[in-house]
Amino acid sequence: MGDVALIIKVMPESPEINRDGIIASIKEKFPRVQDIREEPIGFGLVALKIALVVPDAEGQTETIESTLNSIEGVERAEIVESTLV
Repeated sequence: MGDVALIIKVMPESPEINRDGIIASIKEKFPRVQDIREEPIGFGLVALKIALVVPDAEGQTETIESTLNSIEGVERAEIVESTLV
């Protein structure tokens, strides 16, 4: 098996949430983060788009989403794209 590149959209709970704190937590939990970009949603809310490379293993994506959803300040995290690398 190889690796999988994932694009994950992370929505903070509110516009007032410290995005830098969320980014630091993501980088701590997932050292293979390739890129993090901000995507304005509206009304001051900014989502984070994360590019992450992980091993291609069964159940891996559910674990990643669960871990991201457990970060303080994150309302929802969902994988929006995946591809083998």
